[in-house]
Amino acid sequence: MTQRILIIIFLVTGLFAQEWAGFSGGFLRMGMTARSIAMGGAFTAEDDHGFAAFFNPAGTAFLVRKQVGFSYSDMSLDRRLAGTSFATPLPPTAGLGIAWVSAGVTDIQGRNSAGEKTEMMQTSEDAFMVTFAQRILPWLSVGANIKILQHQLPVNEEYEGTGIGFDIGFLFKSGKATTFGLMIQDLSSNYQWNTGALYAEGRAYKDNFPTIYRAGTKFVYKSATIVADAGFITDHEKFISFLPRIGAEYAYQDIYYFRGGFGNGRIAFGWGLEYNLLTDHDSRIDYTFSMDWATQTAHTLSYAFNF
Repeated sequence: MTQRILIIIFLVTGLFAQEWAGFSGGFLRMGMTARSIAMGGAFTAEDDHGFAAFFNPAGTAFLVRKQVGFSYSDMSLDRRLAGTSFATPLPPTAGLGIAWVSAGVTDIQGRNSAGEKTEMMQTSEDAFMVTFAQRILPWLSVGANIKILQHQLPVNEEYEGTGIGFDIGFLFKSGKATTFGLMIQDLSSNYQWNTGALYAEGRAYKDNFPTIYRAGTKFVYKSATIVADAGFITDHEKFISFLPRIGAEYAYQDIYYFRGGFGNGRIAFGWGLEYNLLTDHDSRIDYTFSMDWATQTAHTLSYAFNF
């Protein structure tokens, strides 16, 4: 019975994912780090090591140490996703962060009008993020991301889309064991294009990102951490889809971590290792294997350092 329920959830969520996967800005909805992907991406109420602002910018206000993170995903079909982040507390009650996320496809075979092979091409999408968060109360914070966006297509070096987007998040610390989070992702995010670089009668137009309204929770019991959230995806005018996500992590001796989760149309498993580089428990390395509804696979490796 449990196996059947899991299969049904996997198929239904996969169908949901197909409805909105083709919208602009998909690389920002895939999940960034090995730890977050392994736990289904359900990080609305959880901070990610080295990437405190990515899933909920309000978490930056609760930082006690500076952190830097690096992550890389090697995916099937010559796809890649990489990111780097830096965040720091601003005593006594604020936090600041910057991050860069890049995705793309390499080894695209170009062809001319006769179907003959030409040069190899690639495409890329990039987001540069600036984060600020403020604790309003000792247990409540609010934060925002400002994102500068760029999409480069292989058809012409001058043909690119650019834009600006925003995220707004809230975090509620209800004791040591439970945290709640709210998030509005990609508020007014878009790419603006001008096809005049390609066609004599080109025009300007805009590709809007879907806006996602998320609510989530984190619960800690002994050595186990459970995270879950749900997202309502809209195209600024109407509801598109519903996105449930869930994940779990088990810590062994506060050094080894084992994880599993389901979300964003993918099932994933991973592990992590925390170790001493310069000071106690200042470094963490994580790995995750994930597979989506179309059986496309990915390997993600992340590193985080606190100082």
